[in-house]
Amino acid sequence: MNLLATTSTVAITCYALLSAAYKSMQTVYASPTGHSPASEDLVGLDVLPSVDVIVPCFNEDPSALSACLASIAGQQYAGTLRVYVIDDGSANRDAIVPVHDAFAGDPRFNFILLPKNVGKRKAQIAAIRRSSGDLVLNVDSDTTIASDVLTKLVLKMRDPAVGAAMGQLIASNRGDTWLTRLIDMEYWLACNEERAAQARFGAVMCCCGPCAMYRRSALVLLLEQYETQLFRGKPSDFGEDRHLTILMLKAGLRTEYVPDAIAATVVPDRLGPYLRQQLRWARSTFRDTMLALHLLPSLNRYLTLDVLGQNLGPLLLALSVLAGLAQFALTAAVPWPTGLMIAAMTISRCSVAAFRARQLRFLGFSLHTFINVFLLLPLKAYALCTLSNSDWLSRKAANPPLGANPIARPGATAKSGTSESVHRTDPSRGCSRLVTSDGVCSSE
Repeated sequence: MNLLATTSTVAITCYALLSAAYKSMQTVYASPTGHSPASEDLVGLDVLPSVDVIVPCFNEDPSALSACLASIAGQQYAGTLRVYVIDDGSANRDAIVPVHDAFAGDPRFNFILLPKNVGKRKAQIAAIRRSSGDLVLNVDSDTTIASDVLTKLVLKMRDPAVGAAMGQLIASNRGDTWLTRLIDMEYWLACNEERAAQARFGAVMCCCGPCAMYRRSALVLLLEQYETQLFRGKPSDFGEDRHLTILMLKAGLRTEYVPDAIAATVVPDRLGPYLRQQLRWARSTFRDTMLALHLLPSLNRYLTLDVLGQNLGPLLLALSVLAGLAQFALTAAVPWPTGLMIAAMTISRCSVAAFRARQLRFLGFSLHTFINVFLLLPLKAYALCTLSNSDWLSRKAANPPLGANPIARPGATAKSGTSESVHRTDPSRGCSRLVTSDGVCSSE
């Protein structure tokens, strides 16, 4: 049984050394430099870039979608703004008719109605191929963005070497349950430690889906690769944000993080949905980490350490915990070195976070260690063993009847010889555009 004790101790020691090096450098690089271009304004720009905001929607709660669209409509951006809301074959389309109607009078809004569910990625592509703005902002339908988000992200995108930029995510429902409070702190750490440190080298490894801006000129060149991602010969549909970010990095462009561009998104309030989400994200992370490995030699050495810390670290921790539990089960001997090391690292990390955020609530993030050790580590191991599984594990696709469109208005006309009907009106009259299309992936 000494072998189990030795394995647990050696694994946790290696994990502690790796984590200490990784987290120490992360904290240093994540610290503000004292100069942020996002604190400036757009006065120096002769012509403001046009921005297309793309909002894919599937079975969304009407109130959440309404709040999302209202936050986009309220953007304080002086440039041209167009909004494309893509309903991805929602089963509750009748319930969201009033939401569409509420914004139908705004000439900036366009609605694309897909007759059947095709997935978030293809829904985005349907809008990207219809839009024409200089910049594209992807926003999730359960996310609200602060009124200055567009301005601050556009500021970051002034540099033509920047291909993508993301804002800071917070949980809009933080106060609902103990889990949403933990997830909100988890988001803060992911944004203001992990992404902030990566941004020091212009290589944010995942511009998160709820609020991420892309340069159209680069996006169009990468669209086919984005659309046809395969893993072991099978289509890979989830993890679209991470995959698109990696494609931008592969193209030689920078990816950035803008901490004062705030986006509030709805997070799971129960363990079941949270763990399903984490399983999907874990598979995506493992898949795209493999894709990004060859990029590391061309990036800063810290980013190699970052990848090792995020992927090798959990494996070492899992090995240590597994060996410790086996030791306890077989000999009733408590693996004190492992337990004390995990406790010390937890206290250290939470204390640093509380100091940096100037919020004592981060001391309570220590509770997340139990979720990580006993739930997330086994889940990541399972994800690694089931990488070929591409199930979203969330809301089931529900395809509404392909008959009469519940949102179609009089005046919609069909293109001869196609299955696509389009209702276009003059934006100067204050009407939005409604598109009902089967041609999801065909370019116009």
